[in-house]
Amino acid sequence: MTSATTRQLGFWMCTALVVGNMIGSGIFLLPASLASFGWNAVLGWVVTITGGICLALVFSRLARAFPKAGGPYAFTREAFGPAPAFLVAWAYWVSVWVGNAAVATGAVSYLSVFFPSIAHTQGLHAAITCGIIWLLTAVNCRGAFLAGSVQLVTTVLKIMPLAAVVVLAFIAVSSDGGASVAPFHASDLKLSSVTAAATLTLWGLLGLESATVPAEHVKDPENTIPRATMFGVILTGVIYLFACSAVILLLPADQIAASNAPFADFVSKYMGEGAGKILALFAAISGFGALNGWILVQGELPYAMARGGVFPSWFGKASSNGVPVRAHIVSSLLLTVVVMMNYSRSMTELFTFVVLLSTTASLVMYLAVALAALRLERARRMQASPFLVGVSIIAALYALWTIYGAGAEAVGWGFVLIIAGAPIYLIARLTNGRAPASN
Repeated sequence: MTSATTRQLGFWMCTALVVGNMIGSGIFLLPASLASFGWNAVLGWVVTITGGICLALVFSRLARAFPKAGGPYAFTREAFGPAPAFLVAWAYWVSVWVGNAAVATGAVSYLSVFFPSIAHTQGLHAAITCGIIWLLTAVNCRGAFLAGSVQLVTTVLKIMPLAAVVVLAFIAVSSDGGASVAPFHASDLKLSSVTAAATLTLWGLLGLESATVPAEHVKDPENTIPRATMFGVILTGVIYLFACSAVILLLPADQIAASNAPFADFVSKYMGEGAGKILALFAAISGFGALNGWILVQGELPYAMARGGVFPSWFGKASSNGVPVRAHIVSSLLLTVVVMMNYSRSMTELFTFVVLLSTTASLVMYLAVALAALRLERARRMQASPFLVGVSIIAALYALWTIYGAGAEAVGWGFVLIIAGAPIYLIARLTNGRAPASN
């Protein structure tokens, strides 16, 4: 654990970790996927944000009761024991470094707007992507405080273009009395469409648990993590709701659906093409900021599992400044392999398939944490109330609903991914020569 208070993460850095990990490069493309849903997409965001707030409340209460490193792993371990906790955390860890490959490649793609050679020179995209991965890995190996500082700066920068979209939309609607807004017809609202839209919008909230993972590096974690988690989720949800809705309701659906940069098109309409290019730069910064935060998470998870005795003890060693350098290096090596795999044409389909599995693993983790809260409340190991029990039940039902929305194939193979971690758990117990520590 870091001993110097000045090098610990405070409220704003933890908030930046939550907001920065949720707002990645993907959100800038999401309106294209939601264009056909119209007002159903707006309701989909409302459902997703409501479910996200319930999950954030669960994580906040658990973090207050059990402010331990590892977040989801620590919480499920307290409720269900080391083996189930490991399987959930194992799948979540794999989902993080696999998903990071998509974040990294997407962020570098935005730079091709300014440097076309990135897209046209063989291997250059891959080389730049790997270079940025290892640069940010080096930042995280220097310490959580430096990584948090980078996250704070990039989070402020990534919020700016989304806030600009909201302001532009307000000006446009005010100037024409709302005539430019797509008309609302109650008959167009359908439960199936809202469900489909909400399934898509959920991807934008993945990462709400981020502040709970590096708990050992957080100042006053019992209070800082819950406050940062709630504030971060609500802030991000509000930004998403208004920014995405503005694009969907103020631009023609056909134009949005065919666009590779819907937010840039929106800004270009009201401020010119130059402003649209500037937004592409901020989109790249957004992706790099998200990658920085997720690299922090992907290193802290195996470190926490190793310290709990359910992962090879080699990963549980930290540097003199309390950083799990070994875990960071191995995680980034795996991430690099996935990135390079994506640049092999024969492996592209496999890459897309594995990303789908990684998303499912995150959804399973949310369900496990919600159930852990219910069990710990019932066992009176954390402060319970009718409100908290109700929120936990809603969070669990929401997690189940989103898993259902992911589809049977993704769920089935996601289950295979979780079970694949069982041999690692058995090897860790044998090589560590003891049962997992109780922490």
